[in-house]
Amino acid sequence: MPYINLQLIKSDANTNEKKAELISKLTQVLVDVLDKKPESTHVVISEIEANDWGVGGIQVSERNK
Repeated sequence: MPYINLQLIKSDANTNEKKAELISKLTQVLVDVLDKKPESTHVVISEIEANDWGVGGIQVSERNK
C-alpha cells in the first residue's frame, strides 16, 4: 500500500480542483514508475498555516511580507 503525505502551506491557490489534480497525478506517478495499483495508493494532503512553517529560521508568513 503506497502512501504519499504531501504537506503544503495553506493558500487560496490550493483549490479542491488543484488538490484533486495533485492526487490523480501523484497516484499516476506511482503507477508509471513503481507499477503500483492505483486502487491501493493513498495520497494525503495536509495544509499547514504559513506561521507554522519555517525556512531558514524564519516563519514563512514573515518571509512573504
